Parts: sequence; structure tokens; C-alpha cells
Amino acid sequence: MSKKYLLLGFIIIPAIEIGVFLWLSQLIGVLWVVGLIIATAMLGIFLARYQGMEVFRRAQLQLQRGFPPTEELLDGIATMLGAFLLIIPGFVLDAVGLLLLIPWTRNLFKKYLKKIAMQFKGRNTIIYRRW
Repeated sequence: MSKKYLLLGFIIIPAIEIGVFLWLSQLIGVLWVVGLIIATAMLGIFLARYQGMEVFRRAQLQLQRGFPPTEELLDGIATMLGAFLLIIPGFVLDAVGLLLLIPWTRNLFKKYLKKIAMQFKGRNTIIYRRW
């Protein structure tokens, strides 16, 4: 990803989050917004723990069968990213984080993660060794 897009994201995403905070605080009240922020962070911690253990169990099962856990690694990356986004205060990022933690919506993001991993593999930055 280009540095200019990253910088643009660091400017636009907080502006959108602040706008959503202001809009929701006028709509439902400030205390409810603070409560929702805390609730989504707690939900993120709970879901990340549950989904993370599930992904870890599936990865161990694949390793016991003698196969590399490639899909499970992508699930683990998506789960960690989703939990991180849910813990960060903000409703737009919470929605994306929740989508990353739900297994049937995570598949859409895994295709994008595979594409990024293949770009790194093409640059010889991923080293895979079979022992």
C-alpha cells in the first residue's frame, strides 16, 4: 500500500469516526455512546478470545494431520485484526472488526489477505521451509 493512501487513511478515518460520534450523541445521548463504545470493546475481547481459540484448535488439527495450516493462519490474522478494530473506539471500525470476527463474513476479507500475501511472496519476502 502506498504511503499517501496510508496518510490519507489516518486523516479520513478519524474524521468519519468523530462525525459518527457527534451524530450518535445527538441522536441517543452522550452516555449511551460511551456505553456503546465500552460494550463493543468488551464484545471484541470476548469474540476474539472465542474465535482465536477456535482458529488455534483448527490449526493444531491441521498440523497433526501433516498439512500446513494456511487457511487457519489467514483466519488468525483476520481474527486478530478484527479484535484490534473492535477494541479501538469508533463505530465504523467496530463494524469492520465485527465482520472480521464472524466466520462466514471473514471469507470475503481472506481473499484480500491472500492477494496481499501473494504480493509479498512474489517479492521473496515470505520464507517457507518444510522441515
